Amino acid sequence: MDTRENITSLKGVGEKTAKLFAKLNIQNIEELLHNYPRDYETFSQPTLIQDAVSGEFCSIRACLVGNITAKKVRNLTILNFTVKDTSGEVFMTYFNTPYIKNILKKGYFYIFRGIPQNKNGKLIMEQAKIYKPEEYFKLMGVLQPKYSLTAGLTNHMVAKSVKQALTVCDVENDYLPEWIRQELQLAPYRQAIEEIHFPPDYERMLESRKRLVFDEFFIFLLALRKCKEHRADLESGYPMMEVASTRRLIEALPYSLTGAQNKVWQEIQKDLMGKKAMNRLIQGDVGSGKTILAFLALLMCVANGYQGAMMAPTEVLAGQHYETMRRLTEKYRLPFSPALLTGSMTAKEKRQTYEEIKSGKANVIIGTHALIQEKVEYKQLALVVTDEQHRFGVRQRERLAGKGEGVHVMVMSATPIPRTLALILYGDLDISLVDELPADRLPIKNCVVGTQYREKAYRFIEKEVGMGHQVYVICPMVEEGETDGVENVISYTEKLKSILPERIQVSYLHGKMRPADKNKIMEEYAAHNIDVLVSTTVIEVGINVPNATVMMVENAERFGLAQLHQLRGRVGRGEHQSYCIFINGSGKKQNFDRLEILNHSNDGFYIAGEDLRLRGPGDLFGIRQSGLMDFKLGDIYQDTDVLKTAAGYADKVLEEDAGLEKPENEVLGKYMENVLNSVDFWTI
Repeated sequence: MDTRENITSLKGVGEKTAKLFAKLNIQNIEELLHNYPRDYETFSQPTLIQDAVSGEFCSIRACLVGNITAKKVRNLTILNFTVKDTSGEVFMTYFNTPYIKNILKKGYFYIFRGIPQNKNGKLIMEQAKIYKPEEYFKLMGVLQPKYSLTAGLTNHMVAKSVKQALTVCDVENDYLPEWIRQELQLAPYRQAIEEIHFPPDYERMLESRKRLVFDEFFIFLLALRKCKEHRADLESGYPMMEVASTRRLIEALPYSLTGAQNKVWQEIQKDLMGKKAMNRLIQGDVGSGKTILAFLALLMCVANGYQGAMMAPTEVLAGQHYETMRRLTEKYRLPFSPALLTGSMTAKEKRQTYEEIKSGKANVIIGTHALIQEKVEYKQLALVVTDEQHRFGVRQRERLAGKGEGVHVMVMSATPIPRTLALILYGDLDISLVDELPADRLPIKNCVVGTQYREKAYRFIEKEVGMGHQVYVICPMVEEGETDGVENVISYTEKLKSILPERIQVSYLHGKMRPADKNKIMEEYAAHNIDVLVSTTVIEVGINVPNATVMMVENAERFGLAQLHQLRGRVGRGEHQSYCIFINGSGKKQNFDRLEILNHSNDGFYIAGEDLRLRGPGDLFGIRQSGLMDFKLGDIYQDTDVLKTAAGYADKVLEEDAGLEKPENEVLGKYMENVLNSVDFWTI
């Protein structure tokens, strides 16, 4: 069976199950096989209750004693019961899982897996996973894959489908040239795919992972080099002259540009006045003032008689940029005539905006992916600014740049990538660094605490909301069943509603919501109709809310430090003192030590470097610098050596065979042809 066939070709996968897989972007068998486990579960010998350590994950074999009690608190159903073994007892709590009453029988033994917490001398476990002893003992000693799930799709269903696909499909065709595989001693492709899903042991899993990570980087870099070939010496079709309006705006602003901002602005001006099209990456930490540099570049563009476009990752952020530009235009009498273009606008609004863009009436167009639709015709597009570029694909950026010939491209990123890696990933981009924060910005106060401080944190949140401020609470997972003992967005929101006073408006946001629903929630939060927003990392690039003063991150140990630093950038944007509370759900000292780095530094580049230094080979799963690049396995911090190796081999292959036409590259060439035609590559 061909791996490109629909997933319904597999036995037991009907239309209903296929729709569930589609929610995880899995529609064919190849996508299923490349949906790698997010972690592996090891089932060790259950521990006695007296040996369970508060805050540390464990399994206990215990008997249900007494009855299961249920109570309703607002929209929350809470189940409580007690289990015992010969050494002690644990008080169990479950939220919104009424079915447990039907599967547990009084007087029977079960295995409970979760994180016990010592509260007032009592050992408590919340949302522990439950197994029958005979089921559990079958799983002991084997690495069991754990997949990302969606409601209705179980881990067992995914694993069963993967096993079947490996049995019936042809996955022998190894596109990596044999000489590269031999030189690097990489596992064959078939072996790597099989053993990343069902590894016989930890070492073989690492071997498979190394091969697949190399593949991801190698193919990504080959495609990136191909996409960028035609930009290297592209002449600018839009030469510009220095204009007085940019200088007047800088002088009129209520603050002075930092030295770093001034330096980068000079580099941007030089590019725009040069003969070649600008292709510059502006790197700057959260809050370093990149947006004003983008506005200055757009001002220079329109003052020279051209159009500019600014593409934002979310509709809410696009709307905020649009409003900021309108205010600047009115306040300083700037020649901007901005237009907003987003996917949620009505057909009539879009038609009107299309006409304004085509006629040139709108000289700065701010929007989302709607900017690159075929219907959009620009009169004279000379500059494209992409904000928070890691949410856009190279293809999308190229499509936008293609709307004008020799267009200037300015890419802005708050992602702290060390310069050595940036040079690998952006060989043809000039890199500018805004490495200085405005002097008047209040530094965020941080604290790293264990789960026993949660109650104190809730009281602090209540106090800040009482002062008229807003709060973010970040959870790493979305749905029940996706993880063991990790706080998740939906049940956590219900829990917070039952703890905080009713006057406090609590809502949630996660990546699996429909775009329109996400936009509505972000707009409501920006308008202060929501006091506390429980969210996944989707808010990382979402909105600018100066009134938000508190961020509380649950299970902070499961995030990379660079990502936590970016999340932290959502607060501290206004005049009020802001706070960040990192809760270490594991209780482990090494995680406290790692998170303490955030206490001592606000420098994203230093933090990313320290994170890389502290993380060892055992941290392959659970901690991901997600949001950086859309790799399924690879992490540019953790797998830096593999990335550098892949870059060397990608360059060597293209130097010797640019068209990938030699016999030894024939399979790779065909594979790359499919990749370039069908896949959207993500850069920062």
